[in-house]
Amino acid sequence: MIRIATDHGELVKDPLLHLEQSDIIQRYTQIKDLKPLGKIFALIGLSEIPYTEQLPFTQELIAFVNRQLATAEGFSYTGKSEEIVPCYNALLFEAYCRLGLGHSKEAESALSWIKQYQVFDRNQKTAWPHKGICKFGGCMKKVPCFIGIGKTVRALLTYQDLVDPNDEKVNDMIHLGLEYMLQHKMFRRLSNGQPISAHITESMFPQSYHLSLTDLVYIIQKSQSANDPRATDLLQLIAKKRTKTDGWKIDYIYKYNGYVPFNNRRKDSEWLDYLYHKIEKT
Repeated sequence: MIRIATDHGELVKDPLLHLEQSDIIQRYTQIKDLKPLGKIFALIGLSEIPYTEQLPFTQELIAFVNRQLATAEGFSYTGKSEEIVPCYNALLFEAYCRLGLGHSKEAESALSWIKQYQVFDRNQKTAWPHKGICKFGGCMKKVPCFIGIGKTVRALLTYQDLVDPNDEKVNDMIHLGLEYMLQHKMFRRLSNGQPISAHITESMFPQSYHLSLTDLVYIIQKSQSANDPRATDLLQLIAKKRTKTDGWKIDYIYKYNGYVPFNNRRKDSEWLDYLYHKIEKT
């Protein structure tokens, strides 16, 4: 897998040849009539595979996002800055970091929005003046949206890893967001211990706007928090989901034209196996 080689710092010879032979890439390039959200999900998925920024299809998606969805304030799923929401801003910001665009003006605007307006705890008031962030149940009301915090922490960890490990503000925000998530044992409501949101205890790959178990594993692994006692419930959940063949299966496949699951639910996912085995080694 190109991803494994790249993560290990290895140089991949003729990466485009590998990509052209990839079943996943072929499925992306065959998609027709994508709506804006579908283009977002396609770009997010493609960003998980190294070198895809060299593909014409990916370049078309990037051009669309730059032209239609990137605002001076950050990424907006509608293209209107007043309708920026934390999850989609973070999703596209992370994708840009993976695509080698972490220093682009579009990514820097998204990061600036996070630094100025994202909150990471209860009873904090955001300085963002627009009401679009309340459109889907209150991204930043008295209890901030856990999905928005999770997606933002994930994106910041990717930025820290791939773009700039020395941004003190980013590192501070990661600490704040991670602490908030660990207080919830990564996925539980404080009130009754039940899962915070739909699909948060299910594995999926690539990511969508849902916060999934796969996101939480990524966050714990990248932040080197596996030994924190508050991560125990998450580690036990991962162990419980391990298959008889020592792997993990996709639990949930998001349905939207543009979202391409990298594996089906019938057999172990090589993507999940790679990601989940990494957390066991930390």
